[in-house]
Parts: sequence; C-alpha cells; structure tokens
Amino acid sequence: MRGKKVLALFAATALLLGSAMVLTSCGNNGGTDGGTTTAEPLKIALLLPETKTARYETQDKPLFEAKVKELAPDAEILYSNANQDAAEQQSQADAALTNGADVLVLDPVDSASAASIVKKANDQNVPVISYDRLILNADVDYYVSFDNEKVGTLQGQALLDKLTADGNAGETIVMINGSPTDNNATLFKKGAHSVLDGKVEIGAEYDTPDWSPDKAQTEMDQAITKLGKDGFVGVLAANDGTGGGAIAAMKGAGIDPSKKPTTGQDAELAAIQRILLGEQFMTVYKAIKLEAEAAAELAVALAKGEAVPSSLQLSPVNNGTKDVDSVLLALVAVTKDNIASTVVADGFWTAEQILTTPELKTAGAAVGLQ
Repeated sequence: MRGKKVLALFAATALLLGSAMVLTSCGNNGGTDGGTTTAEPLKIALLLPETKTARYETQDKPLFEAKVKELAPDAEILYSNANQDAAEQQSQADAALTNGADVLVLDPVDSASAASIVKKANDQNVPVISYDRLILNADVDYYVSFDNEKVGTLQGQALLDKLTADGNAGETIVMINGSPTDNNATLFKKGAHSVLDGKVEIGAEYDTPDWSPDKAQTEMDQAITKLGKDGFVGVLAANDGTGGGAIAAMKGAGIDPSKKPTTGQDAELAAIQRILLGEQFMTVYKAIKLEAEAAAELAVALAKGEAVPSSLQLSPVNNGTKDVDSVLLALVAVTKDNIASTVVADGFWTAEQILTTPELKTAGAAVGLQ
C-alpha cells in the first residue's frame, strides 16, 4: 500500500480512537462492545472481464473467493463481470469504489483504457492489483499473472515440434490470435511469432475480437476458403476457446482436425477432452488456483495495511509507466501424454469430470487416466 494510504489510515485511526474515548466518557458505546471498537469488515472488489473464456467463472472467481474467506472470514467481496464491455467495467469499478472497496483486483477488458479506473482508485487511495492481464500506462500497485510471452513461445514450439515430427516443417499454418484490446493477447502473439517466423509460412492470421469462439470459427472458415482444405497443416490458436472455434470450422468443412494440430491455452475441460480424442493437439496449463490465491493473499494484506506475504516472490514488469511488482507463475504445455500428471494431479480437473463418455474413457485408459 502506498505511503499516503498508510498515513490516511493512521490519521483515521487516531480520529476514531479519540471519538471512542469521548463516547465512552459519555456512557455511549456507539457501536462498541464493552468500550472496544469493532473494525468494519474488509471490502475487496474482484472485477473480471468476460464470460466467453470459461475459466473466469468456473475457476478464478470461486478460487479467489475461497482464499479471501479463509484469510478474512468476515470480508465482503464485491464481484462483477463486465462481459467484455470496457464501459461496463468502468461503471462496475466506480460502484465498487462508491461502496467503499479497500482494494480493487482488476482483470481489464481493455488493458489501455483501464488506466482511467486505476486513476480514480489512486485518487481515493485505494490500491489496485492488475490480475491476469497487465493494465498499461497506469500506477498499479501489483500484478499477478504468468509470463504471457512465454505462453506464446510454448504454443509455437509445441506446434513447430509436432509439424516437424509429422514431416510438415516449413509448411503453411493459420494463426488465430486473441482480442486486440487484451495486452496478454499481444504478448501471446509476440511469443508465438518469435518461434514460428522463418520456420513456417503463415497463410492467414486474425485477431479475434472479444476472444469469441464464434468469431474464431468464422475466421477459420475464411482461412479454409482462402487456403483450401489441404492448404495448411496446423493452427496456432491463442486459447482453448479460439482453438475450439477453429476445430468446429474444420469439422464443418469436412477436415479431420486430428490431421491439423491445433494449439490452445487455459486447459479448459472441453479442450482437455478434445486433446484426449485427438482433435486438439495441446493447451497451455496455467495454475489458476495459485494465481487466484496469490491475488487473494495480496488483496487481503493490502486491505489490512499489512506487508506483502513473504511467500510471494516479486519481480518487476514494466507497464509503460513503472516497473510493477509482479507475481509471475509457472506454465506447462499439456498434451495427451501428460494430462494425468498435470491438470489431474493438481486437482484442476478430476478424471471423473473428464471421462464422461465411453469414447473418452477408452482414450483416457490409453494414457493411464481412468
């Protein structure tokens, strides 16, 4: 927490103590119990960007809330999801500040325009944690995420290795990137290009508004029309939703997706099932439980005016305004062969959740998952 926030808290504490002494001398507890002032519950705002990416509602939100309640059982969580609307997220942040949020945990719809939210929070001495996506050109207090450029390099390298093993090195691929308003998407794309440029031909490339699987499917339809069914050998898709859209387009065009390795990210349940069935080649598993819990630990500490927990390792990430103290977590490339030792071993998904059909059970048994 910034120094001015701490000073403000000291001043407020002194005022409250003084008021409490006056009230006690008059025989009026004024909301106290036996003369002891009861602290108000913490208010922590969690502002997530959208619902098209399944992880936010199924993983980030419940994991964050559970950790906050573990650390501060009486805390009130002010939760909002902007459904990919930057203006709506601005309104949600305003409402959280009006409702007395002690800290904002903000995953921005638009990494650039969210700077205005940070400015309002700064003006009210409310700290901001940039969650998952980095807020650009703003005085954010902390950032909790992953090495997002490395996400792209993992995807690119996995695809390149697969194409080489299949005898398709140097051939044409399709790239379906994420939302142009998401700074993470920019980093994913940068990382993928750093591996793929000069090693393959990129026959068609798209930035996918809102990370929409439906729009990714349309983009893949366009790529198939442009290149032909046999005019590409793989798809670099930035996440599992866009990868799912690309695979749906291939199926609709009569293309066997198992012959066109497709990447992804987030280890969504549907993606893990597609990987087992051979329809999707890989995903990048991000330990969202660790991410959400680290953000919750930071949020509770900031709201209480305490030091950052020593268990959180910080490193600087520049957002255009400052080097932001950041918690960056590890990444793992997941293919059919290591599903059991990664997402299942971590409890991210259970075998029961994954193996919901006879076909999936058979595929799971072949890789030791049952």
